[in-house]
Amino acid sequence: MTTNEAIDDAASKTSASSGAPTGDKRVAALIQFERDGERDMSQRPLDFGIVDRLFRYTQPYAKKRNWLFVLVVLRAIQLPMMGWIPAAVISGPIAHHDSRGTLRGVMGFFCAVLFTDFCFHFRLRLALELGESIVRDMRNEIYRHLLTMSMSFYGRMKVGRLISRVTSDVDVVRTGVQDVTYVSVVQVGTMVVTGALMIYYDWLLFLVVMTMVPVLWKLVRHFRAKLSAAYRNAQESFSRVTATLAESVTGIRVTQGFVRQDINGGLFRTLIFNHSQYNMDAVRNSAVFLPMLEFNGQLFISILLVVGGYQAVHGHIDLSTLIFFFFLANYFFNAIPVLGNQYNQALSAMAGAERVFHLLDAKPDWTDGPDARALSSIDGRVELRHVSFAYQPDKLVLNDVDFVAEPGQTIALVGHTGSGKTSIINLIAKFYLPTAGEIFIDGREIRHIESTSLHQKMGNVMQNNFLFSGTVLENIRIGRPGATDADIVEAARSLDVLDLIEDLPHGFSTKVGEKGSGLSLGQRQIICFTRAMLAAPRIIILDEATSSIDAITEARLQKALQALLTGRTSFVIAHRLSTIRHADMVLVLDHGRIVERGTHTELLSQHGVYAGLYRQFVRSGQS
Repeated sequence: MTTNEAIDDAASKTSASSGAPTGDKRVAALIQFERDGERDMSQRPLDFGIVDRLFRYTQPYAKKRNWLFVLVVLRAIQLPMMGWIPAAVISGPIAHHDSRGTLRGVMGFFCAVLFTDFCFHFRLRLALELGESIVRDMRNEIYRHLLTMSMSFYGRMKVGRLISRVTSDVDVVRTGVQDVTYVSVVQVGTMVVTGALMIYYDWLLFLVVMTMVPVLWKLVRHFRAKLSAAYRNAQESFSRVTATLAESVTGIRVTQGFVRQDINGGLFRTLIFNHSQYNMDAVRNSAVFLPMLEFNGQLFISILLVVGGYQAVHGHIDLSTLIFFFFLANYFFNAIPVLGNQYNQALSAMAGAERVFHLLDAKPDWTDGPDARALSSIDGRVELRHVSFAYQPDKLVLNDVDFVAEPGQTIALVGHTGSGKTSIINLIAKFYLPTAGEIFIDGREIRHIESTSLHQKMGNVMQNNFLFSGTVLENIRIGRPGATDADIVEAARSLDVLDLIEDLPHGFSTKVGEKGSGLSLGQRQIICFTRAMLAAPRIIILDEATSSIDAITEARLQKALQALLTGRTSFVIAHRLSTIRHADMVLVLDHGRIVERGTHTELLSQHGVYAGLYRQFVRSGQS
């Protein structure tokens, strides 16, 4: 393989600057539809429908793409000339002992080398920049799409698979866009030009040469170039991107519940932009380094011409048409293993692109209808009429649930695990739609209410107390992104937890680890309560944590909880007797049905299911 072709092939291999597997590493196993609708496959036959869709991503960069095609065609002509010119010099002025003609030929070849390397620098740079721009746009599009998907989608789709779509799959697509197409055009063009020249000089000899093609094709071996230290920063920044994505997906309930899509999308775009800048730095280094390698190879050829030409001028070398075939056949055959490698990468890119487009084409299980309207304000009256619900079509988890919560009332939901408590609050929050029946908010059926406006009127405090990486202040501000620091302090003061937050190592500026690591359960609950209070919701949805905490923190949390619920319609999956006792109505669920309802005292007097649960509470040490 000549230096020119080795570099073109190396460029296609080293372009996966964020560590995407290509070549010997395959992308995964075989497509099939199961649960989330797909399973990985490593390769896929070329699909020109997918190719056409991929190249639509180049439209915003049409000028750069078109210049790139010009450079690609030019390079396809230049490479054979790098073999033809030395052959012409040897068989011409050198064979005729023309010293001045030889010197002019060598200088002309040297100038052609400089021009070829100049074009290669920009061909490589434009290709890598175009690929990086497309990858940036594709990842942003995937992230925006994920923020619009319903909760049922995340129940089916594994987080690791989503991360794979944004990372490795997009990277093999990058290879297909920026390398496979342009490198293949260069190699095919090189074969066409060199083949035409060989036919021109001796078509019979060309036919003999062609008989060697199948043998060489079978002997092709793929060599992988290892990433250099220049890509280390890009890889580290990419790990931050994947970590942020995993955290955002895990906390999607909080994101959608507090209408955080635009804010999180902006933060993610910033991380992607920074990662893109790291990649651009690596690309610029590569765009200088690779042409220098090619220049050194051509310089070595120039030296050989000088030495060989000197001997030929003095009659030591006999020249013939074979000289042309020696140089031209070298370029002709070196294109074959490069094309073989590009074909394998094209198949992997097709598989990756199909997985990415399968994700982008996935539709939410439901969307707001055209008649959905925003809520300007609500009192907080919630009514469920004969509501049934199933996560899977043949298995109801709620069956004919019917109740009314008046404004300001606290509704406690109790029952064994799997009785349907979480499903009820998911339906009220419009994370899902009921399979049958209707839900009304202030007399308006929930299907006719815009989800975003409803979420803005609600506060969610989930059992896992999900917190994002950042500071305590930033986590509380999620409840109302436009809130000032004074608003946040006032929200904490109104819950009487200001001293607890200020007692943290750095107060409101205390750093929070992933999923709230570094904070105790009680501290996480306090932050979540303050976040919900800051949102000033009319409806509160609370899933009490089941983990035990110390008595003092428990007392402070109960006091904060009462302040949070006062004057608001609230639905509480209750695990504490103190919460149940203060509820205006207790709904006892069993296998998706409401089997008892009433106040704590009324239900105890019935000696039914609730009374049995109460005895379990007492035996567990709660009083």
